[in-house]
Parts: sequence; C-alpha cells; structure tokens
Amino acid sequence: MNTRRIHDGIVGAVLTLGVALSYYASPTWLLLPGILGVTLLQSAITGFCPVYFILDRACGTDGSCATSTPTR
Repeated sequence: MNTRRIHDGIVGAVLTLGVALSYYASPTWLLLPGILGVTLLQSAITGFCPVYFILDRACGTDGSCATSTPTR
C-alpha cells in the first residue's frame, strides 16, 4: 500500500469522525475538520505535510509500507 492511499484514508477518517462527533456530541468538534483543512492549505503552500512526514518515518521513503516488520 502506498503512502498516498494511507494519507487519503487518514484524512478522510478524521474528517468524517469530526463531522459525526459534531452532529452527535457537540458542535465544538467542528474544530477538528477545520484544523485539518487549514493544515491541508498550508501543506499546499509550503509543501510540508505532517502526515506524510510521519508516514515517511514509519514506511520509508520508497512509498511502500510493509505489513510485517522486517528482521535484521
């Protein structure tokens, strides 16, 4: 699985969770998708995305995440 698909899944889940929580729990949860939207805008301008940064550290820069831990 490549990092772009994982990134899109994480972003979609956070947006959906924020909207659902704002509907069922409290409108304050709308801050979550709002903050994510601002982060996406700054990522488009600066080229730095925190989620990609974390995924690069976890999966490696080749873009493929292994499901099992490699042995040394």
